Amino acid sequence: MNKTELIQTVAKAAGLSNSKTTHVVSTIIGEIGGALAKGDKVQIAGFGTFEVRQRAAREARNPQDPTKKVNVPARKVPAFRAGKALKDKVS
Repeated sequence: MNKTELIQTVAKAAGLSNSKTTHVVSTIIGEIGGALAKGDKVQIAGFGTFEVRQRAAREARNPQDPTKKVNVPARKVPAFRAGKALKDKVS
């Protein structure tokens, strides 16, 4: 399911227009991204947790020349951890 399909499904289930639903879905995604950019954790009960994790610096191989190694700096990455209800629904 992509964003457009999600919007159409939510609009149909909620009885809203596609334009209003587009605004709502975009706002939710934007707010989650904004919270992560500030370093906050976003917990949605029954769904999961979005958080920022620190990835350590490491040494990697250059894919164009495997004999050379390159240093990959440490950085922050977004992560999602599924909640129990979501895990139970999937399995």
